[in-house]
Amino acid sequence: MSNNKRSTRWSASAAVLLTSAVALTACGGDTQAGGDNKTLVLSTFAFGVDDFKKSVIDPFTAATGIEVEVETGSNADRLSKLELNKNSGTDVMLISDYYAAAGQAKDLFEKADPAKIPNMSKVAPFAVDDKIDGPAYTFQLNGMMYRTDVMDAATAAKWETLSDPARANKIALPDLAATSGQLTLSGFAATYGSGPLDVDKGLETMGALAPSVLKFYTASTEVTNLIQQKEIVAAPALDGFARNLVSSGAPVAWTPTATGKYMTTNRAMIVKGTKHQSAAEKFIDYMLSAKAQSASAEVLGDKPVNPEAMVPDILTKVSGPAAKDPVGAGFATLDMGPIVENRSAWVERYAREVTSK
Repeated sequence: MSNNKRSTRWSASAAVLLTSAVALTACGGDTQAGGDNKTLVLSTFAFGVDDFKKSVIDPFTAATGIEVEVETGSNADRLSKLELNKNSGTDVMLISDYYAAAGQAKDLFEKADPAKIPNMSKVAPFAVDDKIDGPAYTFQLNGMMYRTDVMDAATAAKWETLSDPARANKIALPDLAATSGQLTLSGFAATYGSGPLDVDKGLETMGALAPSVLKFYTASTEVTNLIQQKEIVAAPALDGFARNLVSSGAPVAWTPTATGKYMTTNRAMIVKGTKHQSAAEKFIDYMLSAKAQSASAEVLGDKPVNPEAMVPDILTKVSGPAAKDPVGAGFATLDMGPIVENRSAWVERYAREVTSK
């Protein structure tokens, strides 16, 4: 074979290879290695995952063709797993704001780009926080859950109601490990001290109250069972805890406290190094859409951050106007930076100065 023929054959083969590579790149969508733009690994909460799949994930797949593989677990377990294996393959993590900030401090997440997630411009301002890399897709309010056959909302709204001698051993408080724990500590700190992070005053006040506490709860089922059985008459708790009890007609309600109103948010975080960047951005954008937010609110009770979403009657029955406009109702989010930095020390102090009393 002549050199000219060899050259011609090599050139033709190279052209075929180049064409194939271009075609594969075009089909792949994502520019990162391994990205195929048609798959997504989502890490989320175990609670209500089947309903979440039906109301949000399946419609997202139908609309985009992107298949979603779901992994579940607690906030702490999922974040620890990601920290131990940054190449786990997880693309998006749905996680509470404290753990989002904690993971961000360890460089596990990347900043969501509003230019690629258009619905970020349509959500309530509190849902997009410069200090947290991913947007909030829902929120929970801390307030007072109480027995309506024992007290009215005005009485329940006062923090001092918990220290009434008539309520001794008839109240519960969240442990600091519970989501409501930091919000409650900050509520006491803001009410009796200089602000939500005046932990010294918050711990002092809660420590004085501790001997009257029947239970320091760590799970929603603990406090809801206690109040349903009338072992307690009031407890600081997230509004979502009261939803099923109110729906059932039990003599239980929830009200915002008069002062120290704080809320927590759940965040949609893009995992740093994801191989499916485009798919991750599309999923978060869909989650923030009015359609997905309405469906999630109806099926799961997730209060929407998109003002155009429909808010079911049961959510406004439990939480009042704050279900639609928490900021307008006086609620604020907490600065997670100092909380992440001081969490371990505060947990130790809470155990020593509050729960051990």
